[in-house]
Amino acid sequence: MAIDLDRLMSWPVPEGRQTLTSKDCILYALGIGLGADPTDERQLRFLYEKDLRALPTMAAVLAYPGFWQRDPALGLDWVRLLHAEQAVEIHRPLPVSGTLTGRTRVTGVIDKGAAKGALLFQERRVEDADGNPICTVSMTSFCRGDGGFGGPGGPVPEPAAVPDRAPDTVCDLPTLPQAALIYRLSGDFNPLHADPAVAREAGFERPILHGLCTFGVAGHAVLASCCGYDPDAIRSIRARFTAPVYPGETLRTEMWVEGPDDVRFRTRVVERNVVALNNGQVRTSAPVRSAADA
Repeated sequence: MAIDLDRLMSWPVPEGRQTLTSKDCILYALGIGLGADPTDERQLRFLYEKDLRALPTMAAVLAYPGFWQRDPALGLDWVRLLHAEQAVEIHRPLPVSGTLTGRTRVTGVIDKGAAKGALLFQERRVEDADGNPICTVSMTSFCRGDGGFGGPGGPVPEPAAVPDRAPDTVCDLPTLPQAALIYRLSGDFNPLHADPAVAREAGFERPILHGLCTFGVAGHAVLASCCGYDPDAIRSIRARFTAPVYPGETLRTEMWVEGPDDVRFRTRVVERNVVALNNGQVRTSAPVRSAADA
């Protein structure tokens, strides 16, 4: 079944509603690997309910509407769908509790051709119970099996450029073998990340890590290396997904300071020397701090 462009563009994505609790914030932080050193007080502020803070990249999972692309009426080959790009813009410090609503809309679909798949763009605006904006979450999906439906061939937004020089700082962070099984409890229950049979059907040797988990690990690296573990320092973060990660692998985030409020980054899998995240950019609300100042 081919994509029906008009139907997809006007699809009523279910409204995401979430009663956020401190447990959700702690579970998210554990899912992206914080707590490897349980005595690190800089990390404990995201793991312990005393003076708890939410990690900036948690914006990506707030008021999530669920895996709505699985609806057969859309005609998407959802088993072959991959996360291509992610961006979050934070409008105010993320809460650690409260009632949140997320309203998602499809903002565009690009047909790359029958053998090249399609790109699906969506945006979610998250508000608190009083209607105040919390964050805007933008996501691009690569629909590997859905190209050639006759849709527009562009334009495609330009990614952030990564400098062609040695990084200013590097941060290695391990992932747990069970990382995907923990992370999925933050709302993304796509079986690709838990069911070996579904993973093999999609062409992977075993379940892969959620792209947003990799995104969170990279955000942790920037937070630790350039922002002094201050969650209020990050006002936006975006990146392009370029290769899958398997739970248990080590992620090395390379960072370049391109201005007082501009950090570019790239994340690679150490064990296989493949780039998993590229064209990353963090915009900060305060001057970038070095790892030595963290």
